[in-house]
Amino acid sequence: MTTPVCTGASRAASATAAGHPHAPYASFSSYVRARGPVLLRTARSLTANPCDAEDLLQTALTKTYVAWERIEDHRALDGYVRRALLNTRTSQWRKRKVDEFACEELPERETVPAPDPAEQQALHDAMWRAVLKLPDRQRAMVVLRYYEDLSEAQTAEVLGVSIGTVKSAVSRALGKLREDPELTPVR
Repeated sequence: MTTPVCTGASRAASATAAGHPHAPYASFSSYVRARGPVLLRTARSLTANPCDAEDLLQTALTKTYVAWERIEDHRALDGYVRRALLNTRTSQWRKRKVDEFACEELPERETVPAPDPAEQQALHDAMWRAVLKLPDRQRAMVVLRYYEDLSEAQTAEVLGVSIGTVKSAVSRALGKLREDPELTPVR
């Protein structure tokens, strides 16, 4: 989907076609219609935001429209518009507001404390001990579903059971894990 650029030029072209003498730039309008998408891609390469690229192109086309009578070689219009794009973008960059202020103390970043590796290992060991207490079939389903990250259908296929069997067995296994006394402090 292309965004129309320089709608004023399009109106000017239609006014010229209707016989109004105030719109001498019909060639500008046809140029914009023909080359607009290419120029918009160029503008997008100069900015990170597509909306800013459209604004940049509008500004460059406005500058081109104002200088239309002075441009002698209309075969070099793409170069003229690209230069206008680049100059406009450079001017915008130079005028940007910098929100940095000097201060006596540097602000400290709030850091989230990293989890204690010993606590993580203790939790991991307690979880495995609890999983090993499960009946073989439930343990196999929990391991395939949550450690191997298989879907219910894949787990059912591997074990040769129905999806409903996997759902009910995993549900019962998770209930047993929730009630395990070794995992109670974790909650």
